[in-house]
Amino acid sequence: MADLIEVKNFKISFAGKTVIKNLSFSIKKGEIFGLLGSNGCGKTTTIRTLLGLYRADGGKLLIDGKPFDQNSNIKVGYLPEERGLYKKESVIDTMTYFARLRGIKNPKAWSLAYLERVGLTDHAKTKIEKLSQGMQQKVQLGITIMGDPDILILDEPTKGFDPVNRRLLMDIIEELHAKGCTIILITHYMDEVERFCDRILLLKDGTAKAYGTLNEVRNKFHRRSIDQIFVDIYGAKEDN
Repeated sequence: MADLIEVKNFKISFAGKTVIKNLSFSIKKGEIFGLLGSNGCGKTTTIRTLLGLYRADGGKLLIDGKPFDQNSNIKVGYLPEERGLYKKESVIDTMTYFARLRGIKNPKAWSLAYLERVGLTDHAKTKIEKLSQGMQQKVQLGITIMGDPDILILDEPTKGFDPVNRRLLMDIIEELHAKGCTIILITHYMDEVERFCDRILLLKDGTAKAYGTLNEVRNKFHRRSIDQIFVDIYGAKEDN
C-alpha cells in the first residue's frame, strides 16, 4: 500500500515549550493506524497540525503528497475529543444541516436512516442538549462520516459508550474501512488497538517510543500485549 499521510521531522512549540520533537511517521492508504499515548503527549497537536489548524515550527505534514487543503479531492472526517454540536437545535435539524453542507442527496433521508441504525429515531426531534453524552457522541459520529470520507480521524470515539454502543460504533468503523477508508484511531482502549489496528505509533513527551505493525512492536519490546507495552513505556523513567 502507498503512503497516504507523511509526517517528516515535525516540530512544534507553544509558549516556548516544545510539544513535538522531530517526529516522523507515515500512514498507508486503506489501513487503520493507531495513534497512542497519554493525555498531553502530542497526539491531538499532531492531528491539528496535519489539518492546518496549527502551524509547525519545522518539518512537513503531507496528505497525498501535499499540505492539507479543504478544497482538495481528499475528503477528511474528523471526530475531535471535544465535541462541537449546536446544542439548542434538534438532532434531525442538526444532522440535516451538516448533510446539506456535505452535498449529500436527500439529506433528511440519510440522517433518518443513520439515526435508525444507531437507535436514535425516537430522539430525532430532541434538542442536542437533552441527550446523554453517548447519544451526542452518536450524532457527532454521524456528522463525521457523512459523504464517506477518504480519511477518518477518530479521537476517543468510544468515550462514554457502554459495551453495546461501543460495539455498534466499531461495526460502523469496520464497514467504512471495508470500503477503503483510511482510519486514524486515537484511543486509550488497547483492546480496540489489538483488534483493529494494522500499525501503531506510541508517543510520549512528543517523541515516538514505539512504531510499526503490532507484531513488530511486540517483538521489539518482548511483550505479548500492546497494553503491557504502553504500561512499560509510561512507567519508565526518562534518561537525564
